[in-house]
Amino acid sequence: MLLLISGCNNSKASENQLKSLEIGRPQAPKALGPTRILFMGNSQMEYFVSTSTLFQELCNANKQHITVQQLVTMGVPLNKVYETNKTEANQNFSNIDKDGNYYDYVVLQEATPIALNDLEKYRSNLKFIVEKIHKNSPDAAVYVYQGMSPVSFKNSNYNTYHNELRKNSMMAAVFIKNAGLLKVGDAVKDAYNGRNGYQYLINNNDRLRYGKSTLHFLNDGGFLQAVLLYASIFDKKPIIPKKLILSTGTGNNDNMRKQEVSKAISNPKALQEIAFSNR
Repeated sequence: MLLLISGCNNSKASENQLKSLEIGRPQAPKALGPTRILFMGNSQMEYFVSTSTLFQELCNANKQHITVQQLVTMGVPLNKVYETNKTEANQNFSNIDKDGNYYDYVVLQEATPIALNDLEKYRSNLKFIVEKIHKNSPDAAVYVYQGMSPVSFKNSNYNTYHNELRKNSMMAAVFIKNAGLLKVGDAVKDAYNGRNGYQYLINNNDRLRYGKSTLHFLNDGGFLQAVLLYASIFDKKPIIPKKLILSTGTGNNDNMRKQEVSKAISNPKALQEIAFSNR
């Protein structure tokens, strides 16, 4: 397997080669103390909406007792996320728990330019962070974030970028102990393609993502991502509470506050089904 992967390196891998990687669902250690999850990445996790906040709310509503922590810096790769949060990161990575694993779950999101264009850097950044995490959490279940195509769905390069990001996330994750994929890119693509009756365009506005040079999740996309993580970890659909902390808009005076899911998200049922099918 390692020979196959090193032979592919930065060249285009065939679909058969990708299928041979067989990346399964990572298994979390048995927690004797508090169950913890660490989110580490950039603005794909925290911008108009907060993935960690939404995930925490879903866990609370479903009586899943998990403590959420995050290390997030806008617009930088994983090694720079560590550098800009070094004091807090080193403290987190030195904490101990009685079961031998401070973290039970970790989500690692690499910057899109690296994940798309530099597989070796992608691998080395993941290895760099995981080695630090393994010092106090050797058995943590690691979810490697599968990035989404950085261009509009209407852009002719959307599928090309999606396929490359999908390939690279698999080629990077296979080197990490007890790692699986958080298939964000696949879930977003399914939503754009109208799976389960979801319609991403309302009044000609994209309800999943917003932006020009960088597309960030809106309420629909953030909800999809949080439910996907919940379904990936617990292998079931969460009960959706009536209200979640969601964005009021994209302007300078907008913020995140508690809102009714039925009003702030266009089709939560369809998005939940899409998330579950990509777990």
